[in-house]
Amino acid sequence: MKKAFPDTSFLCSIYRAQTFSAKADEYMLGLKEPLSASGLLLLEFRQSLRLQSRLFSLDGSKGFSGNEGIRMLRDLQLDLNAGVLKIEAVDWPDVHRIAEELSHRHTPERGHRVVDLLHVATALHLGAEDFLTFDGNQKVLAEAEGMSVPV
Repeated sequence: MKKAFPDTSFLCSIYRAQTFSAKADEYMLGLKEPLSASGLLLLEFRQSLRLQSRLFSLDGSKGFSGNEGIRMLRDLQLDLNAGVLKIEAVDWPDVHRIAEELSHRHTPERGHRVVDLLHVATALHLGAEDFLTFDGNQKVLAEAEGMSVPV
């Protein structure tokens, strides 16, 4: 099995019913080894849930309820405890170096957010062959760097 690294759009599709959830679930069912994750990825995912819950509390037409956010955080923790997801040790200076190279090569032409550069750089640093994303711009970046995007 190829080593894979997800971005936040993939995690969101696992833990909340969304447009691409069926594709994410299908990929997860085929996993033979834990899905790699970084502390940054988990921080961004958790922060996103907390922000969406806050937005909902201010305007019920935005985000999602605090209870849904709590459920998603619980499900994430259950998967971490069960070994479905594995937090990988990352050499952040090396990831930052790779991200700087990606920025230099790709941002002038395509435009990329720093967190997207960091996720792709982390995947490269960890030797991932597959990058799991539903973000079109991030997909182009990962493929330009030789990773496949199978979802």
